[in-house]
Amino acid sequence: MNPANPLESIYYINIPENFNPSNGAFQIDKTIQLPVQRKTTEDPGNFNPEEITTEQILAGILTVLAYDSKNAHLDYYRSIIKQVKPNIKKELCEAAILKTKNEDYELAEEIFRALLGFDPEDSAVILNMALFLDQRADAYRRSGLNEDADAYDSDSLAYYEEAMEADPPLADAFFNAGFFYMKQHQFREAKDAFETYLALTCDVSDDELGENGVYKKERAQEIVNNINAQNIDDETYKAAYDFIKKGQEEKGIEAIREFLQSNPKVWNAWFLLGWGLRRLERYSDAKTAFLQAVKFGADKNVDTYNELSLCYVQEKDFKSAKDCLMKAFAIEPENVKIISNLGYLALAEGNKEEARKYFTSVLEFDPKDAIAANELLKLEKEN
Repeated sequence: MNPANPLESIYYINIPENFNPSNGAFQIDKTIQLPVQRKTTEDPGNFNPEEITTEQILAGILTVLAYDSKNAHLDYYRSIIKQVKPNIKKELCEAAILKTKNEDYELAEEIFRALLGFDPEDSAVILNMALFLDQRADAYRRSGLNEDADAYDSDSLAYYEEAMEADPPLADAFFNAGFFYMKQHQFREAKDAFETYLALTCDVSDDELGENGVYKKERAQEIVNNINAQNIDDETYKAAYDFIKKGQEEKGIEAIREFLQSNPKVWNAWFLLGWGLRRLERYSDAKTAFLQAVKFGADKNVDTYNELSLCYVQEKDFKSAKDCLMKAFAIEPENVKIISNLGYLALAEGNKEEARKYFTSVLEFDPKDAIAANELLKLEKEN
């Protein structure tokens, strides 16, 4: 999360008498001060109101829309943007998506917040904000920054919930929220979201839905069927996950063992058992549980192989640990957590040159990865 206050980069000024917006772009109410974005090359003490540009005003307004939701003049500022940039929503959305694809998350978030400030009632905008925050949480978690990831997950959930309350209902809000709940192991909520999506689209023809819409309906039904088949919306399963996540591993293990008595072939349950045991440093038992998870369907799950590798490392079985990480890498070759762990494994084996290659690769995918940068720095100091 960025601790800086973007509002500190703007000034509120009374428009000078001789100021004329470029091409008469908008009408000015001289009784209301306008926010002006300070130039990056401009010292705070050297600001000259006579030199302001229309672009600085628009940038200042977008900053206010993004970060000052209680400003008394928001409607006036929005009216200026509408006059100058009638296609602003489309432009901002395209820019935010591009920045997200380029992993320029700070600027993407600023644009998304400006877009939301411009039209806070647009359910599609609210959903896009939820999706962005969800994606950013994933990026933090891949980098091992779990506290930041949890914070963005919390913000994302709030926007998903708001999008699902839209009237008329927005089907895609439920579809995307379903996947968010799946990642949180909230399978009952996920099932409800996907079933709502199916209900909202049941009377829509395949021609109207298009190829992507048909795929989403089939995928939603597949997930609902899978949740039902594995019984993972069961309260005991959910309680086990919550206990382990909160650090109450013994209670979680007890709950998941109870669940497994009736559901012995559910790989998610074996994974939870292994996760709890590994956190208690019962590595041999955890390894057995993770192997059961792979046997019953987790053979394409990156987290299972990663957890299994940690158990092998504790047993000094570095070959098996690397085999697991390479399987995970084959599934997700850009997962920086897996690449980092390959680096740590190389260090454990005493292969510093190989470790350096892995940590360097992490920074190629994520130049802001502090963990990899720190490990490279330590390797440099050792030379």
